[in-house]
Amino acid sequence: MSYSTFRYRIYAFLLDYFVIVIYGVFVVGTISFAFQSYFQYLFSASSAMAELTGFCMMTLPVSLYFILCECSKWQGTLGKRKMGVCVVDGSGQRIGIVRSVVRTSVKFLPWELAHFSIWQLMIPSSISDITIYITLSIVNMAILVYILIPLTNKKRKNVYDWVAGTEVIYCHK
Repeated sequence: MSYSTFRYRIYAFLLDYFVIVIYGVFVVGTISFAFQSYFQYLFSASSAMAELTGFCMMTLPVSLYFILCECSKWQGTLGKRKMGVCVVDGSGQRIGIVRSVVRTSVKFLPWELAHFSIWQLMIPSSISDITIYITLSIVNMAILVYILIPLTNKKRKNVYDWVAGTEVIYCHK
């Protein structure tokens, strides 16, 4: 197997991020505008309600995009397909749904923890400020680890690849 370079993985993620931004603009620009009074309540009732609404509107659909694409016959998102890389298990085979869910959950855990913390800061809750700041510090450290770990091994595996038992390789399809 020929493992994807860190650069190709970053390019693939940036292409996927572009897809995420387009989706986000659609959600914020259309759905939120059309149902403004309903969403205004959801995002101001409580930090838990705001977090759940944000999760359902952004994190869940984005996660499903990664989960379903990476366990599909394409073995990768649009960004990965464009860059000619795919996600496989340790034997070079297509990953199943469970492995894809684990991979995506670990990948987006810092993102969701950041959202959780920000909502706690924006809408007062019973969680102390110091706990929120510690959580945000952990998020920043996790992002740094996610950036550095692929540079430390020849397979360019990231934390979520180690946890899920996956690899990103060049695919010749």
